[in-house]
Amino acid sequence: MASQPIQIGIIGAGRNTKSRHIPGLKAIDGVEIVGVCNRSRESSQVVADQFGISKIYDSWKDVINDNDTNAIVIGTWPYMHCRTTVAALMANKHVMCEARMAMNAREAHAMRILSRRKPEIIAQIVPSPMTLRVDKTIKRLIAEGYVGDILAIEVRAGGNFLDTDSEIQWRQDIDLSGMNIMSMGIWYEAIMRWVGEATKIVAMGKTYVKIRPTSEGIMKSVRIPEHIDVIGDLTCGAQLHMQISSVTGLVGQPEAIIFGSDGTLRFSENKLFGGQKNDDQLRVIDIPKEDEGEWRVEEEFVNAIRGKEVITHTDFETGVKYMEFTEAVTRSMNSGNTITLPLDM
Repeated sequence: MASQPIQIGIIGAGRNTKSRHIPGLKAIDGVEIVGVCNRSRESSQVVADQFGISKIYDSWKDVINDNDTNAIVIGTWPYMHCRTTVAALMANKHVMCEARMAMNAREAHAMRILSRRKPEIIAQIVPSPMTLRVDKTIKRLIAEGYVGDILAIEVRAGGNFLDTDSEIQWRQDIDLSGMNIMSMGIWYEAIMRWVGEATKIVAMGKTYVKIRPTSEGIMKSVRIPEHIDVIGDLTCGAQLHMQISSVTGLVGQPEAIIFGSDGTLRFSENKLFGGQKNDDQLRVIDIPKEDEGEWRVEEEFVNAIRGKEVITHTDFETGVKYMEFTEAVTRSMNSGNTITLPLDM
């Protein structure tokens, strides 16, 4: 494959696909975007015209069945991720699937099972992007003992007042988003990079606007929380608390804080702050240029197909852990029980 052209079909051309994936892929030598299929033929044509793509399709199945494609980029909402990924893998075509991996853990497991059966086929989930710049530095500082023993991790993401009047959008629609809840999963993915996964969790969530209109004016129930608190145990021995919210107006920028026996690390606004026992406050930690991470999803996908590197951001193993956490939160929220991870599937 290293000497062969990579010919990509696009299924779903949402904001991330248009702003990142298509331009990123077009900038790589030997990569051709063969065609695109969006939600309608008209919207497919708009994307094709915008990016100089020669072919549009009537159905996502046509993208996979096209002999001119050998790799598929899936940019749909989560409700399509499993079926399109499985179909692409069955056709022996490499897959880059937009986050979030799937609707639930069962779908994620199905995707991983098929991927494991086809190790020669590259399978990638688009990664959580917020902490890429600082991930390497955080992991290095933890390994060097900067914080000592990790005792607690706090994540808070919000800052908006409750919008009571807007139409339901896909992140609020369980039929499109499944068990994914706001930005909760992408923050959990970042935490996994730093310290590993959770072993058990308990969650409480609240939906304040119970019904919203669709874009067609049809009223639809809202079953995904607008505010959620998650408490969990992590494999590293720390306790996790996450508050993800659409109702915490003026709370400030999203942040993640690692509290240790000897020091504290805080990530916010793409900056890393730190302090140790003898300090009087947190100060900005400089990120060495060689340690700065960046968005290189499309490059990693292409290089993996060409045998030059392996997928790290994000492989299906990590994606399954993400979706198991998401489902555990939903199970706990609905039942009031503590849920142990990994899930018993």
